[in-house]
Amino acid sequence: MSSQPGAPADPSLVGVAIDLTSCDREPIHLLGAVQPFGCLLALSPDWIVRHCSQNVGTFLDRPPEAVIGHGLGAIVDRAAEHVLRSRFQAAASSDSVERVFGLDLVGDGRLFDVAVHLGRGFIIIEFEPNERQGDLDAASLVRTMVGRLQRLTTQQSLFHEATRQMRALTEFDRVMIYRFDHDGSGEVVSEVVRPGLESFLGLHYPASDIPRQARILYERNWLRIIPDISATPSPITPWLTTEQVPVDLSMSVLRSVSPIHIEYLTNMGVGASLSVSILRQGRLWGLFACHHYGPRRISFERRTAAELFGQMFSLILESREREAEIATEVRSRHFHNRLLAGMATDRSPFENIVGFLDEIAELLGADGIGVTIDGRNTLRGVTPTQEEFGGLIRYLRRRDDDQVHAVSELGQVHAPARHYAERAAGLLSIPLSHAPGNFLVVFRREIARTVSWAGDPTKPMGVGPMGARLNPRSSFALWQEQVRGQATPWSAGDLRIAESLRISLLEVILRLTDAADRQRRAAEERQELLIAELNHRVRNILALIRGLIAQSRSGVRTTEEFASVLGGRIQALALAHDQITADNWAPAPLRELVLAEAGAYLGDKAGRVSIEGPDILLEPQALSILALVMHELITNSAKYGALSDSRGRVAIRVAIDGRNQLEVHWRESGGPAVQAPTRRGFGSTIIEHSIPHDLGGESAIRFEMDGVKARFVIPAVYVRVAPQGVARPASVQPELLEGEGLDGSVLLVEDNLIIALDGEDMLLGLGAARVETAASVGDALAVIARQPPDIAVLDVNLGRETSFEVAEKLRTLGIPLVFATGYGEALSLPPEFEGVTILKKPYTAEHLRSALIRARATGGPRIR
Repeated sequence: MSSQPGAPADPSLVGVAIDLTSCDREPIHLLGAVQPFGCLLALSPDWIVRHCSQNVGTFLDRPPEAVIGHGLGAIVDRAAEHVLRSRFQAAASSDSVERVFGLDLVGDGRLFDVAVHLGRGFIIIEFEPNERQGDLDAASLVRTMVGRLQRLTTQQSLFHEATRQMRALTEFDRVMIYRFDHDGSGEVVSEVVRPGLESFLGLHYPASDIPRQARILYERNWLRIIPDISATPSPITPWLTTEQVPVDLSMSVLRSVSPIHIEYLTNMGVGASLSVSILRQGRLWGLFACHHYGPRRISFERRTAAELFGQMFSLILESREREAEIATEVRSRHFHNRLLAGMATDRSPFENIVGFLDEIAELLGADGIGVTIDGRNTLRGVTPTQEEFGGLIRYLRRRDDDQVHAVSELGQVHAPARHYAERAAGLLSIPLSHAPGNFLVVFRREIARTVSWAGDPTKPMGVGPMGARLNPRSSFALWQEQVRGQATPWSAGDLRIAESLRISLLEVILRLTDAADRQRRAAEERQELLIAELNHRVRNILALIRGLIAQSRSGVRTTEEFASVLGGRIQALALAHDQITADNWAPAPLRELVLAEAGAYLGDKAGRVSIEGPDILLEPQALSILALVMHELITNSAKYGALSDSRGRVAIRVAIDGRNQLEVHWRESGGPAVQAPTRRGFGSTIIEHSIPHDLGGESAIRFEMDGVKARFVIPAVYVRVAPQGVARPASVQPELLEGEGLDGSVLLVEDNLIIALDGEDMLLGLGAARVETAASVGDALAVIARQPPDIAVLDVNLGRETSFEVAEKLRTLGIPLVFATGYGEALSLPPEFEGVTILKKPYTAEHLRSALIRARATGGPRIR
């Protein structure tokens, strides 16, 4: 078949019969071209350009002849060359693709996203224009997305939430989770799709739709994007290497697309696609398959976030499945112990095993079971007849194999079984002697089912206009097949249990005990390896996060502990920030900060923290620093000190010294005996060094047996004494009306993915029948045109635009709305929107409900 216009036909296909395996032989990694949204350079080990894509002039303002044969330093900026060489060293040592975002490649201010990797003798450098799509912190975003997945308990809810989040991240029209079956065919097990499109959920696709070599590439390269299937690929020049083959593009980001696959997508009506691999133990389990019905390109950074999310989802899925397998293996181990104890009697092996047949059948999920030992046999449950069973034993003896044998369609290997498939379509046999003769056999009955295919999987495809190859299917109309003669396939866990049984029934008791211990240790080691790998991936993602996040990671052992520590520190800063902004960035009360932090962390125990002394106002910089210090002190006290039991107290005394400096004295009493910590973490660093480092003050802490004592001095420049009789009004809480919720449809306009997902969850929890989300003015207006909502929640600032145009459209239709904003009281609305309800971020479900209730004064969804 021809993979490139003008390229010689593959001589290996001459005279080959065309069948469903022909696509498996297409060399999709040697297409000799790249997609035109980027450019490729292939360098020799001495960093001389030997090949490039013909569109190089579009990106580097140099024709191919001015690039090939030149060193990289003559083509790119010196600083960029240094970055690329460093990244290549990392890629070469890890057999991976390294990425650089926003690189000034030629020193003219144009920014590119670059990928570099080692590809079969060449240094492959690919680049595309940097297109930032909002402020995207991939690591932080994926961490939050993964956190949402970890709260789910069922597999289907995990699939649905992962699909939903992948669509929110990529904004493709359709996002599916496509799971491969044991025979290479696939099924859509989860789907989130743009309204108005037909659903593919539950449809099956034959193995030939995703050829074998494509599945191999999916295992090596996590992500594959085709932004525009109609784009003309840019050929690589020269076409062949010195070895007379095209450049190997297996790990290429820009690798061109097989003409067969382009034709397949065209037949489906797809204009752009994105695939993210889902792996289990390094093997392809399935895909996130994303389709768009027009061109759709997303930035390299957002694709990287999608790839990271796919990797983390794979680890979560593998961990969940492994937990279930380990539980089954533990149950199997317990049964083995009972089996071995029961076998240690004077009864015959046949009598010993017969007593355990029902438990073995249950352990293996079988409908029936039989055993034959030295001419004696018996059957239990749904099985073949004694005569049919005798024929099966003769078949097993002819195999002359002392290993576990499993089939899910027995009629294919033993023709007489076709006549009793409804009783025994699946078979798993366990030899009970080294010489063929004695067997334990378990059966599964036929699962007659209707399989819905996206088109007839057996329909001949014929030879197409591109040469001796199969044309992809042109019809995806629903085609249903009645499947008979098959049982539920035996899983890898079933085979492991069967193999353990084989060993248990063959070896002496003492050796069996040793073997069981070895298997237990191996299972524990596999689990520990998986946990270690998961922790490694999480640490790598968190390593990208700057400043406070990176420091807060020190000393924590779990994601939940990290989130708790980091969340507490961020909340402490948020409390300080709220106090500062409430007074338009003027000095804020120290007393309120302490009481707010105590209340946020201790709840009804907050009264055990007291503060004495004059009312002090602190400048914003000092208040933020002291907020972190107080948070760490209260956190440590609640964990280890006076606030960790029911009797201890904390007394805080503030005073102004002779130099008008603020002294803050912290004293704990009544708690458990105190021991000085043996390790200094980031929290200790905050307490001891932040005030001296950031404010030029003093910090001292003593770990005395009767309680922690600390003294802090804040310079006078940051300190004000509040005038007598001046008090800030208490914060006004949102009006909450007991028992009220909403139904109807809601339009949520929000350009931040995570806030949009949380807002959608809140609205659905409050009773909304349907929530439409939009990230831009254009998307929001399209939703309104398609089906006007009953009420709307609009983020005011949408990056480079505001939602006022959407608000004006809603106003003309008489639809009530709420403005959500992070500007708080400083938000200035146009005169025509004065009086519109404002919801200040961050908000809770109760705040949101109250705002919607107030907004309905102009009409909207029913309140119940």
